[in-house]
Amino acid sequence: MTVTDTTESVAGDRPPPEPTGDRPHLTGPAVADKFARLFDQHAVPMHRYLARRVGAEQAHDLVSETFLTAFRQRDTYDPATAAAKAWLYGIATNLARRHVRQEVRGLRATARAGRREPDHLAAHDGRVAERVDAQELARRIAPAIADLSEGDRDVLLLTSWAGLSTVEVADALGIPVGTVRSRLHRVRRQLRILTTPEEANDHD
Repeated sequence: MTVTDTTESVAGDRPPPEPTGDRPHLTGPAVADKFARLFDQHAVPMHRYLARRVGAEQAHDLVSETFLTAFRQRDTYDPATAAAKAWLYGIATNLARRHVRQEVRGLRATARAGRREPDHLAAHDGRVAERVDAQELARRIAPAIADLSEGDRDVLLLTSWAGLSTVEVADALGIPVGTVRSRLHRVRRQLRILTTPEEANDHD
């Protein structure tokens, strides 16, 4: 056996390196600790996202259910395919879909609250500008969001309220990035038409 063969043999016997950041291996004896870290990192922002969709009280239950579901389905998570954040938000969004009535009420409340909030400061780069635009749009036309299709609503709210990038939304929903972008474009146009029909007609 050559030195090269020996090196390759030893390397092949080693376990794969532990991914860093938000792509942990959710296996092994320390899996509970890994989930505890994920919970500490994502539970609070996830609760804010879900609270705006279904209300604060229901959001508490959905956050817990999200992490319980994720733990039970941990063998299905592939860190090479998606970040844990996107995977968790995908589970949370699927669970939130069962509570459409609460979500509609939450959208109405968001519309009322949005009228009392000051405008955001201008963003400094294209990605943040897109997110701020989505946030302002979502608050201003919350009643119309309730009339969107389930898929379109998920894309808009994951972008605007959860703050996910288009890539993260694609991973969360299991759809291509191009589909996310086309849905966002269509949703924004549709909602602007719904809320400003006269202005939209002037541009047609």
